[in-house]
Amino acid sequence: MMNKELPIGFMDSGLGGLSVLREAVRIMPAEDFIYFGDSLHAPYGTKEQSVIRDLTFAVVENLMKQGIKGLAVACNTATSAAVRLLRSMYQDLPIVGIEPAVKPAVVSSHGGRILVMATPMTIAQEKYHLLLEQYRDQADIVSVPCGGLMEFVERGKFDGEQLDTYFRENLMPYITDDTETIVLGCTHYPFLRPHLQEFLGDRPIRLIDGSLGTSMELKRRLKVKGLLREENRTGTVTIQNSSGSQAMIDRSYELLAMPF
Repeated sequence: MMNKELPIGFMDSGLGGLSVLREAVRIMPAEDFIYFGDSLHAPYGTKEQSVIRDLTFAVVENLMKQGIKGLAVACNTATSAAVRLLRSMYQDLPIVGIEPAVKPAVVSSHGGRILVMATPMTIAQEKYHLLLEQYRDQADIVSVPCGGLMEFVERGKFDGEQLDTYFRENLMPYITDDTETIVLGCTHYPFLRPHLQEFLGDRPIRLIDGSLGTSMELKRRLKVKGLLREENRTGTVTIQNSSGSQAMIDRSYELLAMPF
């Protein structure tokens, strides 16, 4: 039987999953967490499906050896490629993945256009197309491929003219007068939210992502298994990164401390 005193494992292809970890720490403050960012092999979104699976399995095996009681695959690409297989491999381990927050965008829609910003690999995945098919008749949903956007976060670039140029060239062609919501469909993108909101100016467009929903589902699964720590304590966060770069570790802690 799993020990409730073990930490919860998080993995991502780089730093993006820290946006999900922030929410998890907020709603489960007594828990310990280990976060592994595979920045050495980032981005996953440009790689073959089999390579993504192998990389994801390697990171998860590393976390399992360290001892974890739950797992969040905080990467859309890795979720699509590997979560189903991971659940069959580790049947006793509570595992959650992440997907673009299309459902909450549709549920709260007032009939306007919904844009989904995501990596080209996420948009190409069958899992993503099946997700969109569920809501095709309920809303006007448009996918916006954002190749290269996650790299801004990996490099610690959260604002500036280069980012403005990226938004002008890659996002603005999709924005219409009836655009109501933008789904930030990659875990890296919430860190760009403040600048994107500033870039959009006074346009009444909501920005949403799946970080809170994923964290709440992880908490629910841990509770069902009786694995939540209930004592009055403040948990810890340990961040590891395959790049071996202390600067990357430092940046990770800075991202974790950024305001929501």
